[in-house]
Amino acid sequence: MSTRLNDYYYELPRELIAQHPLPQREDSRMMVVLRDRKKIEHAHFVDLKKFLRDEDLLVLNNSRVLPARHFSNDGKFEFLFLEKTAPCRWKALVKPSRKFGKGAAAVIQGVRAEAGEIFEDGSREITLSEDVDVQQGGAMPLPPYIKRLAVIDPRFRAEDEARYQTVFAKYEGSLAAPTAGLHFTPQILGILPHVFITLH
Repeated sequence: MSTRLNDYYYELPRELIAQHPLPQREDSRMMVVLRDRKKIEHAHFVDLKKFLRDEDLLVLNNSRVLPARHFSNDGKFEFLFLEKTAPCRWKALVKPSRKFGKGAAAVIQGVRAEAGEIFEDGSREITLSEDVDVQQGGAMPLPPYIKRLAVIDPRFRAEDEARYQTVFAKYEGSLAAPTAGLHFTPQILGILPHVFITLH
């Protein structure tokens, strides 16, 4: 295996990046790297069992994704609320971050959001004019390569809440799904040895 990052760069046409999930989770394609034969095979996730050894055990993250992504009323800013630090006060990521410095404000669903301290990791302290539940009316925090606004179209919002969550999600706290886990179904879990951990 190469340790040079340049060896892993490749061109991925935008039209090949799915913007919606397949109707069935397990129908997703799966690339299988057969290291001993220096070969790559293409399969489907439903075939995962045949690539595992008898002694293999899957360790799955059962963290549940929070729908804490919001857009300002004017559509200029995107907020991802990370952690409540006090009543009406949150740590959040804001895009575009350069345009939302200390003292900047926006309105989200009728609630004023004002930027305070900017932390080393780029997140901001956001003070809300009301102590609201940020999951109420929030959208799932989709990966950046999915270019659509679930907040605007309720059809996408329902789809995202159902599909951008693993079937074994249990404990709320994640801001992103463990994406490899999105392809599992109860049927596949039923035939594979597995244990759960909670990471968030």
